[in-house]
Parts: sequence; structure tokens; C-alpha cells
Amino acid sequence: MTPFPRSDYAELDRYDPGRTSVDVDLSDNTNLWGPHPRALARIRAADGDDLSRYPELYADKLRNAVADRFGIRPECVTTGAGSDDVLDSAFRASSEQGAVVAYPAPTFSMASELALMNGMRPRPIVWSHALDTPELLLENQPSLVYVCRPNNPTGEAAPVKWIDKLVGLCEDSGTLVLIDEAYADFAGASLISTAVEVPNLLVTRTTSKAYGLAGLRCGYGVARPDVILEVDKSRGPYKVATLAADAAAAAIQDADGWMARSIDECLNNRHRLHEELQKRELDPLESQANFILFRAPSGSATDDARALRNQGVQLRPFKKIPSLGDSLRVTIGPWPLLERFLYVLDSHLSALNGMDSS
Repeated sequence: MTPFPRSDYAELDRYDPGRTSVDVDLSDNTNLWGPHPRALARIRAADGDDLSRYPELYADKLRNAVADRFGIRPECVTTGAGSDDVLDSAFRASSEQGAVVAYPAPTFSMASELALMNGMRPRPIVWSHALDTPELLLENQPSLVYVCRPNNPTGEAAPVKWIDKLVGLCEDSGTLVLIDEAYADFAGASLISTAVEVPNLLVTRTTSKAYGLAGLRCGYGVARPDVILEVDKSRGPYKVATLAADAAAAAIQDADGWMARSIDECLNNRHRLHEELQKRELDPLESQANFILFRAPSGSATDDARALRNQGVQLRPFKKIPSLGDSLRVTIGPWPLLERFLYVLDSHLSALNGMDSS
């Protein structure tokens, strides 16, 4: 018998993004315009049964809303308590203990964590090398290949031709390709229509970003029905609360176009902020998401993030990003919040320049 705890859990820690309470939090890529009004209305209309009775086994109301939105069959949709719950279920369903999970890196930090949680072996491949040669992702014969598109934290979206080649390479081996589209609403492109046709492709989405529902923890995945069935077996019943599923369904339908207007403003502000960061010679990366990654001005992301946080603005620091080095990620929000960020950033840059001149 194996003693408690599992030996491979020694590599794991509890998730800690390092956030604290500040005046302006631009660190977590949520919708800073607030929640979708239709979702909020559903929450406010809650009654006793919404809380006292079990939710639908597999969140059929939400599945149907996703199916209607994308013109697909409900049996092509799975749901979960956030898209990372769908990812977790897919990881577990795809592989035996000790199997390899390959992914271009840097990427969403939970990719490696989910692999370890499920007894699998994470195998990161440098992002630029993987995009040049997708075959590199298959060198260790993975059971699953994970790709975040657009990628977190860089904001880059792998080209569709590259995805097509990767899926083709994986088809013969039975390797599952998992495309995480948490930020696809900001990129204007999706692989959902492909996922319902291809046998080894699963696309996951979240309502935490564009829909402003991070507090409800609600996500979904799309694939062929045979793939969805295996993920649902891994997921188990009653995973999505009634209010979360109903509110997410109302938001996904977006009957009054609120989300589209919110995204338009986000994209305009993303362009403006990119120009401002360029003026400050901070090498911002071109982003197709609701955030921008830029070079840490002091060379230490940790030190820069601390300095900004001390002035009331929180960003997410990242270490050793290829081509940038230490970097900071800023969430796009209403322009007054970004103006506050730029004011604090300029104060920090002035302090750094004063240190340089002395």
C-alpha cells in the first residue's frame, strides 16, 4: 500500500497568485466592467428551490445555451465549475498514471499543476520552438497536448494552420489535443466548430473573463459526443450550482449585446495601452486577450510588482519570459483604471531613473 500522501504531491503547493487587497487590481484578467447584467438579474431572482434542491446533473440548461450560441448539438457540450474544472476532468479522462502532458511554455500555470494532481508528467516545450515545429510536442509520446489560445501570459494566439497540423499529427496516436480558449472572446476566433468534427480535439471556455462571472466558477467544453462522454464520466454529477448554471446560460445568450459592447471597449483600451507602453519603451507584446505582457522596467518583476502594489496598483509578475526576461502582466479595464496604472508606473519609472542617474 502507498502511504498518505502521494509521493508525487511533494512537487505541489497550494495555488497562490500572490494577490493582496489594493485600490486598483489589474492582476487577474477578469472583466473590470463588472458582471453580465442578465446573469446578475437571474441571481437577484433566486428563490428557495435554487438553494435547497440539487442542481441539474449535467447542467442541461447551460449545455443548451452553449449549443444554441454556437449552433451545435447539446451532446457536444460538457460543463464544469470553471473551465479549469473541465480541464481537470479532461486531463484525468485522457491518461493513465505516469502519462505525459505536453504543452508550449510559458503558459497557464495550472497546466503543469493539473498534470501533477492527476499523476501525470508535465513536459513543457519552449513556446517559440513548439510553434516552429509542433512535432516537438510529441517527442515524449504524450497522452494529452495542451495549448492555451490566446496564450496566457503572452497574449499570443497559435495560428489555425499550426493547430490543424498538430491535430493531424495527434490523430493517429489517439493523443487528445486540448485547446484552452479562456480568452478567445477577445480574439474574435474560435476552434469550436472544428472540435465537433475532429475525433481528438476538445475546446474549453470560461465565463470568468468576457462575461464577468469569475465569482460563479462556471465553464464548458466542446468536442464530439464520444469525447464529451468520457469527460463527463470523469467530471461526475452536480458539479455546477443551479444559480451559476442559469446565470451563465443567460449571459452566454447575450440577448442585448452587452458582452459585445464590453469587448469593443476592452479592445480599444488594449490598443491605447499598448501604445502608451511602447512610448515608455517597455516592449509590450502584441496581445489578442484582455491583458498585455510587458518587460519589467527594473529587470526584476517581483521588485517592480511590489513597488506598484505599494502605490495601490497590482499587476501579475512573471519570471524569465523568452525574448522579454522578467515581465509584468496588466489586465485591460476601463480607461480611468488604466490611467491610474500609468500614473503609478511613471512614478516608478522616475524613481528608477533617479537611481540610475545617482
